[in-house]
Amino acid sequence: MKQEFFKINAIPAVLYGQDSRQVYLFLHGKCGRKEEAEAFAKIACPKGYQVLSIDLPQHGAREEMQDAFYPWVVVPELQTVMRYAQKRWSSVSIRANSIGAYFAMLAFEEVEKALFVSPVVDMQKLILDMMLWAGVKEYQLQEKGEIPTKFGETLSWQYLTYVRQHGIHDWNCPICILYAGRDNLTSRETIHGFSQKHNVALTVLEEGEHWFHTPEQLAALAAWEEGSI
Repeated sequence: MKQEFFKINAIPAVLYGQDSRQVYLFLHGKCGRKEEAEAFAKIACPKGYQVLSIDLPQHGAREEMQDAFYPWVVVPELQTVMRYAQKRWSSVSIRANSIGAYFAMLAFEEVEKALFVSPVVDMQKLILDMMLWAGVKEYQLQEKGEIPTKFGETLSWQYLTYVRQHGIHDWNCPICILYAGRDNLTSRETIHGFSQKHNVALTVLEEGEHWFHTPEQLAALAAWEEGSI
């Protein structure tokens, strides 16, 4: 499969597939990297698409960056990437994981189609849930600004404030979601509420986890992609 590594305004990118007028922009989740898109590209490219993938801040070739994996940094970058994509392709769709889906819904007003895996669809609820898990009250977070947790996340008042001030876009395009029955970040109630509001084609893998990684989970993911593209 043809692949090309290059940069979009200093953002590391990789493009898979032969020339086409249709592209999927692949956005990884936390701890991911742009090369994760190759598995998806092996399914999408034979169907006439190219797949463009980038390293988000502090990930992949940019892992040495500091204090950059925040929506106020990521969103402008994604908008730059989208402007590039819209100039090069006539049709731009999205394939995104986890927080990558959240960033996409913040950054883009509309796309041709969206395929989301374990998407974070309500970031405010997730942050409030993490505060509950950590036993942190809002006034405490506001006073301290940031509070590290035992489960590895750092709670941020600036982040919570940003989320409350910047809502995600309501897309009218087709949206397909693959949700894990054992997702520990987004509840079934939350994903069903989002799906009903946005007319989502929702698929639930009951034995799945937020991070699809076992052979069985990856096989289910590939089958879902095959049927959803």
